[in-house]
Amino acid sequence: MKEKIQQQLAEVVNKLNLVCDQSIIIETPVSNDNGDYASNIALKIANKNNKNPMEIAELLKANFSLDTVSKIEVKAPGFLNFFVLKSYLFENVSKVLKENASYGSSEIGNGEKINLEFVSANPTGIIHLGNARGGAYGDNLARILKFCDYEVNKEYYVNDSGNQINNLGLSLKCRYLENCGIKTAMPEGGYFGEDIIKLANVLFEENGQNLISEDASFFGDYAIKSLMAKIIADLKEYRIEYDTFTSETDIKKTNYVEEVLNKFKINNYIYESEGATWFKGTSFGAPRDFVMIKSDGNYTYVLPDIAHHLNTLAKGYNKLINVLGADHHGYVPVLKSTLKALGYDTDKIDVKLLQLVRLIKNGQEYKMSKRAGTTVTLADLISEVGVNAARYFFASRSLDSQMDFDLELAKKESSENPVYYISYAYARICSILKDQEVANVDLKYESDLVKNEDVYKLLEKVYNFPEVVETAAIKELPHLIASYCYELANLFHIYYSKYRIITDNEMETAEGLNIISAVKITLYNGLNLIGVIPPEKM
Repeated sequence: MKEKIQQQLAEVVNKLNLVCDQSIIIETPVSNDNGDYASNIALKIANKNNKNPMEIAELLKANFSLDTVSKIEVKAPGFLNFFVLKSYLFENVSKVLKENASYGSSEIGNGEKINLEFVSANPTGIIHLGNARGGAYGDNLARILKFCDYEVNKEYYVNDSGNQINNLGLSLKCRYLENCGIKTAMPEGGYFGEDIIKLANVLFEENGQNLISEDASFFGDYAIKSLMAKIIADLKEYRIEYDTFTSETDIKKTNYVEEVLNKFKINNYIYESEGATWFKGTSFGAPRDFVMIKSDGNYTYVLPDIAHHLNTLAKGYNKLINVLGADHHGYVPVLKSTLKALGYDTDKIDVKLLQLVRLIKNGQEYKMSKRAGTTVTLADLISEVGVNAARYFFASRSLDSQMDFDLELAKKESSENPVYYISYAYARICSILKDQEVANVDLKYESDLVKNEDVYKLLEKVYNFPEVVETAAIKELPHLIASYCYELANLFHIYYSKYRIITDNEMETAEGLNIISAVKITLYNGLNLIGVIPPEKM
């Protein structure tokens, strides 16, 4: 409806030959007394046309014609207030029932290819809260983009190379040797978590002392394989599944690493200093130069990561989205400067930085440390609050804001808990619809039951769902969907508390059932976009 009013206003402005260098914005007034929609375009273009805003508003009103607009009021100092017929809201009910699972989808993506890399936690431990938040964001964004006809590849980049993996192998071997009765010191920067101890126990139970002579690489490979299997299983339970897994070790074996180095050498973008190979980052927008090959001949993480991005771009993706922790903010200019040096448009790379999560337990912050082994894992969180609560709570906040995850609130069975509140609305609709036949017909919706402001507000929220989805996709903000679901559930609860849906009047009942069926479909589709599966009974 906003678009229709906006388009008609634009046509009227053009017809009247008015100078208009402003966007025509259609807003929803706070008060119903000011109509269903409003525009201040007359105020914005008055000076350019040497006219009083009220005069322009009256001109626009006199030339405006749209069947669904029943009345237009001009209010000082030049606002246009539009009152629309509610028939479009009821017509949309039939549309929702017909489209069902596809209601709210669109084709704005036009098949644009996007590679979305998220979580990509180092395989040195299991998934923790920060990974869980990034995972929820990445998967939610992928669902929303796919719903809007983008072609999305969900990728997990496995950092299975480098010093951290060597330390992982040494840590596991140390724990294994302890089981063999051989005491050795843990390496500096080693991993002390319970998961490493458990792996060592399994190795000892299955092999006894037969692995004593194996080197750190053997134990490192075993740890990566075992921990990645656990990571994948935990993420699957969290309703996240990937399309591709890319290994850093495999990337190092490709010709992309040599291609990057050769291009940098030919163009004199790298230099030698203190035995290491440096990239001239400052020449391409980075705050500093940085090492690409260490003095011992080993690559830093930068070089294979650049090769990985080149490999991805070569597959024809229009855009790369990387979801990283806030502690990686310094890496963004590093990555973009190297890609710029290679001739790529850095706008193709969109790095999302997720802020920290504080777990609140019994009113106190629960501290976490991966190396010390006190990490709160994704599996722990799911066991405590369930997948729905975990997914919704993370989805409900913008990625760039710090958040507190309140365990007690997430478990509450009351309206204070947004997940419970939304789920109860959905389950209540399912309960009403049970054993009821819903006819997808074009009802006239003339009964007194549906002629009230609460129904209009509820159905207007349903009507706005496709617009919210498109906005969430374009702005890459999944939390808009979470907020929408809560608002829709709230409007349903208000409607349900005031009106009977099943009555002695057959037509009235049919209208009510169609309305709540449309709400059910919309609510389910919205929750599905953020990885929440609502229960049909509670």
